[in-house]
Amino acid sequence: MRKVRDYDSELKALGDKARALKAKKVQQLGELVTSTGADALDLDLLAGALLAAVESADANEKEAWRAKGAAFFQGRGRKTGRRAGGDGERTKQTGAGEKQA
Repeated sequence: MRKVRDYDSELKALGDKARALKAKKVQQLGELVTSTGADALDLDLLAGALLAAVESADANEKEAWRAKGAAFFQGRGRKTGRRAGGDGERTKQTGAGEKQA
């Protein structure tokens, strides 16, 4: 005999997981703003800069921003990036720590 599925509990579990993922994303975005020092900027300025990045169609400009962001997470950026824990996990994932062995 087939096991009866409880769709309501499965749907609730998926909703709970989605809320937890959204909360984690919001927390990580806040940590990013803080670790880069952008929390010192005026909110209107920060929102304008983010909107300009989203609206930009220049691939070269976006690639330059991406490279600068990658350098930040690899510890070559501001020193506060290391304190936020961005350096350790990123190094392990990219294999950069293997070169030291």
